[in-house]
Amino acid sequence: MSTSPLKIGVVDSGCSVQQHLVESAAFVLDEGQLWLAEAEPDQLGHGTRTIEVIQALASEAEVFSAQVFQARLTTTAVQVAAAIDWLVEQGVQVINLSLGLRQDRPALREACEQALKAGVLICASSPARGEPVYPAHYPGVFRMTGDARCQREEISYLETEFADFGACVLPLDNTRGLSGASLGCAHLSAHLLRYLRQASSPSLSAARQWLIEQSQYQGPERRGAAHG
Repeated sequence: MSTSPLKIGVVDSGCSVQQHLVESAAFVLDEGQLWLAEAEPDQLGHGTRTIEVIQALASEAEVFSAQVFQARLTTTAVQVAAAIDWLVEQGVQVINLSLGLRQDRPALREACEQALKAGVLICASSPARGEPVYPAHYPGVFRMTGDARCQREEISYLETEFADFGACVLPLDNTRGLSGASLGCAHLSAHLLRYLRQASSPSLSAARQWLIEQSQYQGPERRGAAHG
């Protein structure tokens, strides 16, 4: 069981409420060069809502924000890879990536591999249907999506070709607008912090088994089916 502070890294658009964060940094491409810069206020709200969900379920966790989105929800594999590397250096145990890139890039793959070797649990958004995205499609990365069946603290074990687990699709204010996969990913990252809080010998396989045991639903969500 962990007695030291749990640390989670969030790769997203930053956070507009700085007191939520222990540390933050931005990863910016300018004229083809990657720069480490001070994080700017969250212009999109995506990262702020993601962090709010995580903190609501795991309030004791220390949050580190790696900003890769600025004015638009577009980024590159180089930026995301650098963000992952920086978060590993900060000593986080979980990395939340409520994002997905269409192309497999060596830099991103290597960053994920190194994080996993360091014992970090990586949770990444994956659409419930469609083409695979990265880093969710890399081995060892939890493929997370939204599941409308799930209430705030519930988990579904999906095990489909698209996603491993699902969770609540709503932000704290229960409004819609953000991707269900993004918020499902945030909820599941918070659940993994709960796992780490009680695990005596945490591991990727043990974390996966714990999520399965915690799940209220098994199998994919069926369109038109009644929700429990």
